[in-house]
Amino acid sequence: MTAEDCHAVLDLVNEAVTNGCRQKVACGVIGIDSRTYQRWNAKSVLGDQRCGPKSAPSNKFTDEERAKIIEVASIRDFVDLSPHQIVPALADQGEYVGSEASFYRILKAEKLLSHRGRSKPKQTSRPAPYEVTGPNKLYSWDITYLRSSIRGQYFYLYLFMDLFSRKIVGWEVHKEESMELSSKLLQKICLKEGIQKDHLHVHSDNGGPMKGATMLVTMQWLGVVPSFSRPSVSNDNPFSESLFRTLKYCPAYPSNPFENIDEAQAWVEKFVSWYNTKHLHSGINFVTPESKHLGEDIEILKKRNNIYISAKIKNPSRWSGPTRNWKSIDRVKLNNLKIEKNEDKKAELSFSN
Repeated sequence: MTAEDCHAVLDLVNEAVTNGCRQKVACGVIGIDSRTYQRWNAKSVLGDQRCGPKSAPSNKFTDEERAKIIEVASIRDFVDLSPHQIVPALADQGEYVGSEASFYRILKAEKLLSHRGRSKPKQTSRPAPYEVTGPNKLYSWDITYLRSSIRGQYFYLYLFMDLFSRKIVGWEVHKEESMELSSKLLQKICLKEGIQKDHLHVHSDNGGPMKGATMLVTMQWLGVVPSFSRPSVSNDNPFSESLFRTLKYCPAYPSNPFENIDEAQAWVEKFVSWYNTKHLHSGINFVTPESKHLGEDIEILKKRNNIYISAKIKNPSRWSGPTRNWKSIDRVKLNNLKIEKNEDKKAELSFSN
């Protein structure tokens, strides 16, 4: 801003403050921070006081060199390539025009970094949103590492959870990641939980054990619908990521690596028992996943609500408003999209109880 612009802003803010407006509000309306106003108001000389460089850098590209980079990046052989591919190709032809960084900097300044050429840019669609109102409708699963006593070697925990109840419905610890092992575990879970065909959706990331041919064939045979996260987007599978954090940051997690796979399995078995039957999960209003899975949470939360109502009747002065919300969580959403009221909501998949 020029000195004239700064003085004009100061005059407007001063006038607003004189008429009773708060300084912060007046600065916000005009588009500056209140501290900027205070700094300008304290200065005798306004405007840009930077001296700036006295001369251009000695290695600055000339206009002809910049034009050459733009020309090279736009020719037919290179229009579909990135600078990381263009520069080595030019070197193979015995020519050096500039580094990859120079290509990127100049193309960005000329607004030419968007997708060039006739090929389609890579597009990764967001996974379909789900909303479930009962157990055994939507599972989430993933694999995490468990440290072993041998450096560089790990045990692998396969873990399936029901998103509605947060119950761990199946798990196994193995020495390797394998789609055969994950498919066998899924079969065991479907048999134990009595899953019917076309009744269950299973969400996971894009690892080999999740998208391998054996796993996909098994899911098709069981009538299970697969759902996958976008590559390298952990937010698409937040429930499993959150569960692994609970597992590895709970006080009982051993500080030393597991000596063998039997020791790892024994510890995970204890954790799963605690998590399912004793852990009061905040996401389901502090009931255990097991009670939520069996539908016992409704009666538990009803008793809690009655206790709070009785306490309020006994000492009403301690409550300025209603008692704590002890209602049962009746629906859970995964990868929910913010849909406007006027937009079509057919994309959202709903599964009734």
